Amino acid sequence: MKILEEAGQRHKIFLNVAVLAISLFSLSRRQFVFEQTTAFENFMVDMFSPMQSSVTYMRQKTSNFFEFYITNIDASRENAELKKDIGELKSQLFQFEQVAKENKRLKELLQFGSETGFQKVLAQIIAWDSSSDFRVLRINKGKEDGIELQSSVVTSEGLVGYIFRLTDHYADIITILDPNNRVDALVERTRSHGIVEGYSKSRAIMKYLAGTEPVILGDLVLSSGLGNIYPKGLKIGKITRVERESYGITQTIQIKPSIDFSSLEEVVVLVSPKDELREKEWKALDEAEGVE
Repeated sequence: MKILEEAGQRHKIFLNVAVLAISLFSLSRRQFVFEQTTAFENFMVDMFSPMQSSVTYMRQKTSNFFEFYITNIDASRENAELKKDIGELKSQLFQFEQVAKENKRLKELLQFGSETGFQKVLAQIIAWDSSSDFRVLRINKGKEDGIELQSSVVTSEGLVGYIFRLTDHYADIITILDPNNRVDALVERTRSHGIVEGYSKSRAIMKYLAGTEPVILGDLVLSSGLGNIYPKGLKIGKITRVERESYGITQTIQIKPSIDFSSLEEVVVLVSPKDELREKEWKALDEAEGVE
């Protein structure tokens, strides 16, 4: 048994040696080919290699340029779209700011005069007489909205004027800047009475004030409530100039209105509430006269 195993091992060793010998013999017999270039081929290679290098370089640069150009075009297009979006957002933001400011003004107008007992009609100014320096204004409310002739027109800052012309859907206001509009007024501090008339596009004057009244610059002038047009206590403006005549018995006062008429947009029309009881009394009296 042992002899058989030794014979098998010797057989394997013999086979391995034979394979190795054949491999070494094949390797020793292999021929390696080396290509020999001619002088003309060397000349051509030396001459065209720089040109090939230049062409390769130009091709890379051209490719990079077009890639950069296309990238810039895409970036420019994106920038234009972003600028457009930003412009639209700014426009929307501006509109929102204007709406917020308008809501604030309207809220102040609606809260103004809540204790006066008047019915309030909110209106927007749609036109003014360009030849009258804001002395006549037109609003977008009329009879159909409950407005009546000689209704007072105010803002939260003070007195505007009264309704002097009226249609079903529009009304005209004669402002305190018009010389034909006379307001019975008083100086808040001294309780001195006078008549306020329009003087210019930004000033009014107070007449028939006794020369002995100690009014001073900065005094506030209010409506007195006399005359059956304007409620009492509405702000008219502040005294900016006092003219006392040497031998006169009155003094002329110049007033800067509390309202900036050049930026006026909305107003409130004060409408006297209808007294149903008084209407019934007058109706009863008319009926009684008719019976007689």
